[in-house]
Amino acid sequence: MASTNLQAHYPWTTTTPYTQTKPLLVSAPMHTLASPALALAVSAAAGIGFIGPATSPAACVARLEDAEARLATDAAYADIRPDARAQYKLPLGMGFLLWDTDLGSAEQAVTRFRPAAAWLFAPRGEAEGADPIAELRRWSRALRAAAPGIRVWVQVGTVREATALASATVPAEERPDVLVLQGTEAGGHGRAVDGAPLSVLLPEAGDAVRASGTGVAVAAAGGVADGRGVLAALALGAQAVVMGTAFLASREADVPEGYRAAVLTAREGGTGTVRTLLYNHLRGVYGWPAAYSPRVLVNRSWVEAEREGVEFEEVKRRHDELRAKGGADSEEAWGREGRLGVYAGMGVGLVGEVRGAGEIVVAVREEARTLARGLVEELA
Repeated sequence: MASTNLQAHYPWTTTTPYTQTKPLLVSAPMHTLASPALALAVSAAAGIGFIGPATSPAACVARLEDAEARLATDAAYADIRPDARAQYKLPLGMGFLLWDTDLGSAEQAVTRFRPAAAWLFAPRGEAEGADPIAELRRWSRALRAAAPGIRVWVQVGTVREATALASATVPAEERPDVLVLQGTEAGGHGRAVDGAPLSVLLPEAGDAVRASGTGVAVAAAGGVADGRGVLAALALGAQAVVMGTAFLASREADVPEGYRAAVLTAREGGTGTVRTLLYNHLRGVYGWPAAYSPRVLVNRSWVEAEREGVEFEEVKRRHDELRAKGGADSEEAWGREGRLGVYAGMGVGLVGEVRGAGEIVVAVREEARTLARGLVEELA
């Protein structure tokens, strides 16, 4: 499906010096890893970059201040600076984890900084005594009121969620502008038990969204790391394609060098990654809604805990000991024989070199276009 209509809401994706700006590529708001520099670099390459959710309201403000300063002072972003008529001030989006974020602070942030888009994800669910759809609708309405013109993206992983949010019975101010359909191949947090691969989720949920007649756009996420994946997602009905793991290898990603090296050397994402809460708990992170679990690279911590029966306390002791010795900065800490968690998707085996985030966007976009032209010729 063409991305033209969606791109109309993000002028920099069609007015940059690039002669070809389709298909529309998006960098995922990876928690703490998707830096302002990464988001701006993606937007400067005629994509849409998202800053990852911050760990506190103050950290959110700091990230947006960083983006604001870079946009104003770095000549590399001159072509994407909005003019006085634009409803946004920042040509990028900001991610929010609903379960871990105060709505009031989010409203203040979007009012002050006016990002072009807000990406909403992970509301508390039935297991926590909450209505996740109602919570997403409440946030959508509130952020639109706080920053008129902001575009709301909502990440979901089931047909049920997509249908409920795109329904014509939902007031327009509570419906998302874009539904991000995340397949189970995705890295980071996704549906723990009821998700589906992108090849199944995208066509079924996309059909349901289009049948609603509400005009909600569809973006695809999960396992896409090159032009082949982009072209496949477009064929399945996406108007934009999101990549996350591919950008972990970018120079702008806020990751330790050992983390990046583990991504570059990983292979066989189908068996070399797993969904588990272990690494959250090793880091002392609790509280995620029960509906979600992250995908990470398999390493010694997981093997010991899940296959060798080592008690959690001992696995954590070994993990913390390595980190305390400065292991967070060493390649040995993150690889297959390491202990620290690398959050990455099944497409990790397709990531093989360090590049600038903008270079990744341009290369993947051109690969998809070249493949599309080749298919047209082959099928003619």
